[in-house]
Amino acid sequence: MEYKISNRLRMGAIIMMVLGLIGVVYGFMDSHSVTEANISEVLAAEHHGHGDAHATESHGNEHADSGHGEVVAHGEEHNSDKAHGGLTHHEEHALHQIHNRPYAALYVGAFFFFMIALGVLAFYAIQYAAQAGWSPVLFRVMEGITSYVLPGGLIVLAIAFAADSHLFVWLKEGVTEVGHENYDKLVAGKSGWLNKTGFFIRGLIFLGGWSLYRYFSRKFSIAQDSADDNKNFKKNFRISAAFLVFYIYTESMMAWDWIMSVDPHWFSTLFGWYVFASMFVSGITVIAMITIYLKSKGLLEFVNDSHIHDLAKFMFGISIFWTYLWFSQFMLIWYSNIPEEVTYFVTRIEHYKLPFFGMLAMNFIFPLLLLMNSDYKRINWFVIMTGIVILCGHYLDVFNWIMPATVVDRWFIGMPEIGAILLFGGLFLFIVFTALGKAPLLAKGNPFMKESEHFHY
Repeated sequence: MEYKISNRLRMGAIIMMVLGLIGVVYGFMDSHSVTEANISEVLAAEHHGHGDAHATESHGNEHADSGHGEVVAHGEEHNSDKAHGGLTHHEEHALHQIHNRPYAALYVGAFFFFMIALGVLAFYAIQYAAQAGWSPVLFRVMEGITSYVLPGGLIVLAIAFAADSHLFVWLKEGVTEVGHENYDKLVAGKSGWLNKTGFFIRGLIFLGGWSLYRYFSRKFSIAQDSADDNKNFKKNFRISAAFLVFYIYTESMMAWDWIMSVDPHWFSTLFGWYVFASMFVSGITVIAMITIYLKSKGLLEFVNDSHIHDLAKFMFGISIFWTYLWFSQFMLIWYSNIPEEVTYFVTRIEHYKLPFFGMLAMNFIFPLLLLMNSDYKRINWFVIMTGIVILCGHYLDVFNWIMPATVVDRWFIGMPEIGAILLFGGLFLFIVFTALGKAPLLAKGNPFMKESEHFHY
C-alpha cells in the first residue's frame, strides 16, 4: 500500500514553517533592539513593572554571567566599577541574557524534534535486534520518522555553530586564557574535551554513525520486500545489534556535548540516561500518533488495537522509567547538597517553578493516571490526547535543560519559542511524511510479518 503526502498536509507544514520563521526573526529583532544604549531604560521598566519583589529575586546573593554560572557577589555587583561600554555588571549580564534568548529558543525547538527522530531510531534498532514479532507492521512508520535524524542533527549543529558563546560559555573569548577577564579555571580544566574543533568533529561522528545505520537499515528493509530469502533481514539484524552498542556510547556523549555543556560548571553521571529516556518516550509517542493518523485515513488496516495498546504500554512504561531517572538524579544531588551540583536545581526551582513542576506533572502524573487502565490504551483519541501531554511535557524538559543556563530568570514562552516549535515542527512533518510516501507502508518481506499482522494481546 502506497502513501503520498496530501496537498493539505504539505501546505500545512509549509505554513507552519513560514509562521515559525516569522516568529524566530521577530525574536531576534526584538532581542537585538535592546542595546547598551537603552538597557538601563529596559531594566528600569522591568523594575517598575514587576516591583521590588522581582528585583530582589533577580538580584539575589549570586548572579550568573550570561546564565553560565560565573558567580558574582551581590555587593560586588553594585559596588564595582562600570563594566565595558559604561554598563554596570548587572546591566551587562542582563543584556547578554536578553540576546541569548532567541538562540536558546531556536536550539530548544531544534533539539526537541531531532531527539524524537533519534529516539525512534533506537526503538527501531531494538525491534530488529530483539527480532520482535509484534512490531514489523510499524517499521515503515518508524523508517519515515527516522528520515529526520540527519537533517535535524545538522540543524542542531548549525545552530550551535552560529550561536557560539550565546549558548556555550566555553566558546567565549579568553575563557581558557590565564589573566584574561573572562578566564574560568574550571572551564579551562575541561578544555581538552570542551573545544570547538572537538565538539564539531564528535558531532559529525555521532551523526555519521546514526545516519549510516538508518540508510543501510532502510535499504535492507526495502530490499527484503522483493527478496526470495531472509538475507537482507539477517543483515539488518546484525547491523542493528552493532548500532545499539555504538548508540549507547554516542548518545551519552551527545548529551554531555549538546546539552550538559551549556552549563559546564555542573555535571551528572546520570544525565546521558536521563536524556535517553526523554527522547525514547517522545519517539514512541510520535510513532503511536502518526500510526493512529495513518490508520484513520484507511492506510494501515493491518495495524490493530493490540499494536496501539503495546505502543501505549511503552509510553506508560518509559514515562515511569524517565521519572525514576529524574528522581534518582534529583534526590542524590539535593540530599548531598554540594554547592556545585545543587545550584542546578536551585536555579530551576527559584526561577522556573511553572515549567519545572509542570514538566513533572505532564511527564509522570498525567501518563500514570491516563494510561494505567489497560482498556484506555486501546482508545485512539485517548492515546492521542495523552501523547500531546507527553510531548508538551518533554518540550518543557528540553526547555529546562537549556534556558536556565542561558537566560536565567528572563525566560518566557513567547514568539521566539513558539516560532521555533512551528518552524521545526513543520519541517519535521514535511520530511517525515514525504519519506513515508517513498515506499509501501507494509514491509511485506519481513519474516515476522504474518506474526505481526495477527498479533493480539
